Amino acid sequence: MSDPGARAAASYGVVPTDTTEDVRARGAGGSPQVAVLPVGSFEQHGPCLPLATDTLIACSVAREIAAAYPVHLLPPVTVSCSHEHAAWPGTVSISAVTLHAVVRDIAASLRRSGVEALVVVNGHGGNYVLGNVVQEASARGERMALFPAAEDWEAARERAEVLTSLLTDMHAGEIETSILLHAHPEFVRPGYESTDFTADDRRHLLTVGMSGYTESGVIGRPSLGSAEKGKELLASLVESFEPYFASVTSPAAGG
Repeated sequence: MSDPGARAAASYGVVPTDTTEDVRARGAGGSPQVAVLPVGSFEQHGPCLPLATDTLIACSVAREIAAAYPVHLLPPVTVSCSHEHAAWPGTVSISAVTLHAVVRDIAASLRRSGVEALVVVNGHGGNYVLGNVVQEASARGERMALFPAAEDWEAARERAEVLTSLLTDMHAGEIETSILLHAHPEFVRPGYESTDFTADDRRHLLTVGMSGYTESGVIGRPSLGSAEKGKELLASLVESFEPYFASVTSPAAGG
């Protein structure tokens, strides 16, 4: 029989298609089971990328992780903290308090069903509260991690030869466009090659929102995006996941 994790990854579309027996089989080895929760957003990404861009990216990362590691892949949290994008039609947000409660409740539910560890794969930079969720869970002795860190994105950027720095590549830029060109090219609208816009000094972003820095909604250089870069970005992130997986499955984890 094929590996349940690989089978789940291969069949993953809008939602995972595991059965309860698939999850039971993965847990038969005795090691702590690990769930992976993609958290995205539903917010503007300029004229050429969909509102669901962050969710699609988080799911793409999680799908690749599930193909390489024995994890329980969860459906995504699609609406999160996108308040800085409120000036654009279509953006939907929930409060940080709500997102905190949702992730904490999911983790508690997983533990009741025998899945001890949760790794949150975050696709939206504005979900600052996820760091607090993981920090507090770890202090309680629970097995939880947040992925990817900025260092993981930097390693992926270097491997994929992304030209834009992480500072400049803030939103709907080279990295996001590249991942979608690789994983979901059908969702990338024509014209991304001519929507570059940079605004590296964004010190008042939390006060004035994205509309204080960009008319199009883009901050970055999507014209530099490519499917090959997207493939390499995901491959690098899968490699970077290994120590996270080890940290939540080690005997010392969870106190």
